[in-house]
Amino acid sequence: MLTNLSGIEQPKPELSERRLIGERAGLRLVLPHHEHAGIGDVIATLQSSRLIAGVELEPLVQWPDDRGCFTELFRFGAPGVAQEFNPQSVRQIQVSFTVSYPGVIKAIHYHFAQTDLWAPLAGMFQVFLCDLRDDSPSWGCINTLFIGTQRLWKVRIPPGVAHGYRVIGASPAQLLYATDHFYDPADEGRIAFDDPEINYDWSPRPR
Repeated sequence: MLTNLSGIEQPKPELSERRLIGERAGLRLVLPHHEHAGIGDVIATLQSSRLIAGVELEPLVQWPDDRGCFTELFRFGAPGVAQEFNPQSVRQIQVSFTVSYPGVIKAIHYHFAQTDLWAPLAGMFQVFLCDLRDDSPSWGCINTLFIGTQRLWKVRIPPGVAHGYRVIGASPAQLLYATDHFYDPADEGRIAFDDPEINYDWSPRPR
C-alpha cells in the first residue's frame, strides 16, 4: 500500500506499471502518477508531519539593529540542515546564486547524488517537491512550500526528491543554494514542468 502524507492509503502500482526514471548506486527513481492536478500537501510549519522523508526545514534568523541586519545562512558541518556538508569529508561544496523574474518557473530537477540547501534571500517562491525514491515511505508525495521574504525558511533537499519553483508576487526573487557536489551534467536530471504524470498545478488558484 502507498500511504500519502494526508493519511489516505492507495495501492502502490507494480514497477512495470510505473515510469522508471533511472537507477544508480542503489537509488531507484520512479515517477508517480497523479490522476488529478494539484499542489499536494502545503507545508505551513517547520515540523509538519506531511513533510517528505529526508527533507528538512530550518528558520533563517535575522539579527536587525540600528545599523542594518545580519543573517547567518549555513554552518557547514554543524548540527542543522548543513550538518552533512562537513568540509573535512565533503570535498566538493559549491555555493551558487540565482535571480529569477516574476512568474518564472524553474522545474523539474532531480539528482542521484547531490543534496541541495536552499536559502531564499529576496522575493517569494512557490517551491515544488516530489519524492521519486522507490523505497521511500513518502514515495510519490508532493509538497508545496511558500518561502521567501514573508517566510524565511531554509530547505534541505536530498537526492531523489524532485524539485523546482515558481516566482510569485511582483518582485524578482533571489535564491542562494549550496550543493555537496560540483555541478555535474550527468547528475542533473530533468522532467518537464508540466509532466502529465506528476500533474502539478503551477497556476494561481482562486480561493
